[in-house]
Amino acid sequence: MITVRPDAERGQGHFGWLRARYSFSFSSYYDPRHMGVSALRVINQDIVNGKSGFGQHGHDNMEILTYVLSGTLSHRDTLGNIADINAGEFQLMSAGTGIEHSEVNRGEEPVELLQIWLQPNVRNPQPRYAQKSFPRTPGLQRIVAADGIDADALPIRQDATIYRGILDSDGKVSTALATGRTAWVQVISGRLRLNDVLLEAGDGAAIHNETTLEFQAEQASEFLYFDLP
Repeated sequence: MITVRPDAERGQGHFGWLRARYSFSFSSYYDPRHMGVSALRVINQDIVNGKSGFGQHGHDNMEILTYVLSGTLSHRDTLGNIADINAGEFQLMSAGTGIEHSEVNRGEEPVELLQIWLQPNVRNPQPRYAQKSFPRTPGLQRIVAADGIDADALPIRQDATIYRGILDSDGKVSTALATGRTAWVQVISGRLRLNDVLLEAGDGAAIHNETTLEFQAEQASEFLYFDLP
C-alpha cells in the first residue's frame, strides 16, 4: 500500500528569516495524523534567508540528517566541529547524550535544505558528527546506513537505510522491500511514478506491505528513499 502525502498538504511555517514545509508534525505545526513513519520523525524543507540561521541550540537522542540543496550552511557545534556544508552535501549528527550546534547562512542568497530526524535504537551514546558528499550517479545510491553496514555511507544508530535516487527523464530503477519493512519516499525535484502512483516535487509517500518498488521518471527527478524498520 502506498499512501501519498501531497506537497500542498504539508504543514507550513513562516518566520521572516525562515520558510518551512513540514511533512510531519513539528514545532507549532501539529497534526495527529502525521507524526512520522516508523523511526522517521521529521522531514522539513527549509529555506533560510541570507545572513540568518539557526542559533546555538541543543538536541539529544536523535539522529539528525541535513541535506543542503542550494547555497552553503555554516556549522559549529560543542564537539569542536566547524564546517561549511555546501549544496549537494550531507551532514549527520548523532546527538546521543547531547550536542549543541548552530547552522547559519552567512551568504546573501537563501539556502535550501532538508532537515531529517530519525529516532535512534540506542539511548545516550556519545554524540558524533559526520559530513560527506557523494557523486551524482543515476539510480539508487546508499547515503546513510546502520553502523557497520557500509563504510562508504554515513553511519546511523538505527536499523535504517537512506538512499538518494537520481533519474534522468524516462529513467527507471527498482528495488526490493523486505517483508515487515516500512518505507518512505520524499521527492525533491521532478516527477516520477512509484509502482504507478504519481509523485511530484515535494510529495512524500508511506509504503507498507509492498515487496517491490519500481521508480519510473516522467521528468528528470531526485528523491530520497528510506528503508525503515
